Amino acid sequence: MKNKNSKRDIYTPIVLSLMLAAGIIIGNKIIPNSSVNYHTGDYKSANKINSLFMLIGENYVDNLSIDSLEEIAIPKILDALDPHTVYIPAVQMEAINEPLEGKFDGIGVQFNIQNDTILIINTISGGPSEKIGVLAGDRIITINDSLFAGIGITNTDIIKNLKGKKGTTVKVGIKRNGIKDLIYFEITRGEIPLYSVDISYMLDETTGYIKISNFSRTTHDEFLAAAIKLLNLGMNKLVLDLRQNGGGYLDVAVNIADEFIEDGRMIVYTNGETRRRIDYKASKNGICEDIELSVLIDSWSASASEIIAGAIQDNDRGTIIGRRSFGKGLVQESHFFPDGSGIRLTVARYYTPAGRCIQKPYSNGNKEYFTDIFHRDQNGELNSADSTVFNDSLKYTTTEGRTVYGGGGIMPDIFVAVDTSDFTDYYYKLISEGLIYKFALEYTDKHRHELQKINDYKKINNNLLENNVFDKFIAYASRNGIKHNAKEIKISEKIISARLRAFIARNIIDDKGFYPIIREIDDVLDKAVENFK
Repeated sequence: MKNKNSKRDIYTPIVLSLMLAAGIIIGNKIIPNSSVNYHTGDYKSANKINSLFMLIGENYVDNLSIDSLEEIAIPKILDALDPHTVYIPAVQMEAINEPLEGKFDGIGVQFNIQNDTILIINTISGGPSEKIGVLAGDRIITINDSLFAGIGITNTDIIKNLKGKKGTTVKVGIKRNGIKDLIYFEITRGEIPLYSVDISYMLDETTGYIKISNFSRTTHDEFLAAAIKLLNLGMNKLVLDLRQNGGGYLDVAVNIADEFIEDGRMIVYTNGETRRRIDYKASKNGICEDIELSVLIDSWSASASEIIAGAIQDNDRGTIIGRRSFGKGLVQESHFFPDGSGIRLTVARYYTPAGRCIQKPYSNGNKEYFTDIFHRDQNGELNSADSTVFNDSLKYTTTEGRTVYGGGGIMPDIFVAVDTSDFTDYYYKLISEGLIYKFALEYTDKHRHELQKINDYKKINNNLLENNVFDKFIAYASRNGIKHNAKEIKISEKIISARLRAFIARNIIDDKGFYPIIREIDDVLDKAVENFK
């Protein structure tokens, strides 16, 4: 279960998800049970760290848990290495791995908290909730006979109570519009898929569009299904959208790149001080080798996304469009401890076919490293390609002799500046208050029955335009404390209106409604289509 709109409409969760996705699992190695006996007294034969724990365990004035000290000490030690070597406590391991595995156990709903109540935005197709009769628009009032409505409920508490192992049950009491009493459902939890291909559709008669949000175990299969569908619809040009894709599994990224690159060409290689070089090359019969290709990237495109972008660029296979990518070129391995916790340890770097390592510097510490993308805005990089300075010593050439640079992300072949021409103080106030998203939820709730009958993004979009949803929102904003400013409203009307309609459509038909409508204000996608022509 997930809250889609708010996650993508607020920057902080995106940053957190990027930092999570950037700690990529490349392979798994299990650390054997090497727990230390802290009460041997043999301090001289142990290293300093083990000696310290022995001394504390046997001599400290108060009673304490050595395990708790380990939980504090391990992250501090790893902080001294690199930004992507991280410790994962056992209690967080499952939640962190779910997006990469492409599934989780639960009841299969997307929800949000509206007016201190759990509002079900959508049910997962084929999931336990849909099968048993739970509907979008229902409100969960009780969980296992405990009240879950009112001030103080949080996403964490809700997820903790609704999720659980496959086969277990949870009882929910639901308030449904038009029905006076609560309806009770006993839902048997099941395996819920997490899809990483957000959408695939035809932009025009010959141009397809596929957006990938991360690289999980299931992404290659999802991509193949999407590509085959579009090829059958007449696709001979493809826009592959990797914006805001923080990465995932290396082998999955390699397999997708392989669908575009001809046999024998290098896709990526890895190398490290204690790891021999490993080359990943294209195999035969990629299903997209003969189509024109554009790849969209931005500052949030990291790791596995950069593997694909680098492979396409260095092999002169397609055009990279957008803004400089994140710059994460470090390879992690997962190691697990007996208690279920683990670390993702950096063991190598990855290199594009031309030989460039695109890992950006991290010598100034983790905080500076992860906030670098905000500094790019301050330095003018998001508005001008010329603001990006590369070191000539890190100059490389592609297959056809074009110059590319290493040392900090993939620089696109076609740079598209951030368009802030319709950004006003009025618009920023709407965003800071989350009013566009809140209105979209409320409007959807009031008109769900009508909109669900349409079930097509074009018809939903036309319905919202005909019903003057923009004017209704402006009035709503005024009632919620945003002072009316006719001049700034006119400037920002296009972006406000598109986001309103896209969010409402997403609440009805998920991403199939969101992306085709938000395309109205997507300059990078427009540039890709224009480049094909």
